[in-house]
Amino acid sequence: MELREFFSEDAVKLDLQGTTKDDVLKELIALLGLDEKNEAMLFKMLKRRENLGSTGIGRGIAIPHCRSLVVNKLRVAFGRKREGVDFKAIDEKPVFFFFLIVAPPLEVSNQYLPVLGKIAQFSKEADVPDRLLSISQPAEFMKLLEEKGV
Repeated sequence: MELREFFSEDAVKLDLQGTTKDDVLKELIALLGLDEKNEAMLFKMLKRRENLGSTGIGRGIAIPHCRSLVVNKLRVAFGRKREGVDFKAIDEKPVFFFFLIVAPPLEVSNQYLPVLGKIAQFSKEADVPDRLLSISQPAEFMKLLEEKGV
C-alpha cells in the first residue's frame, strides 16, 4: 500500500485561503466534493476530534482525521498555507501542511490507521517540510509521495 494511491491531484490545494483552524478544516473538507449537508456533518466530527487534542503533530504539519458515515471509502486531501495557521499543534508553532483523512466507521480494507501512520512517517523525513513548501503544482506533490515511496 502506498500513500499516493489514496491522493488525487484534485484533492490537493497549495494555496489555502483560511486564516483560522476552522477555515482550514472547511477548505480541506471542500476538496472531497461532498454535498453541503455532509460537509457540515464532517466539519462537526473533525471539530469534535480536534477538541480531544490537536492533530497538529509538530514541524508545521497537522493530520486532521476522523471516521464518518459521509464517506463510503477512505478519502484524503492535502492543503498548504504558506503563512501558517495557529492549529494548537503540540510544538505550539504554526501549521503549514494539512493532511485530511476521513474513513467510514466500518472499513473492510482497514486502511485508516495504516494511512495515518504512513503520513506521520512521511512527515518525519528531514527534507519533507522544505520540499512541501517548494512545490508549485499538485502533480509535484504526487511525485514527492512517489519519490519517498510511502
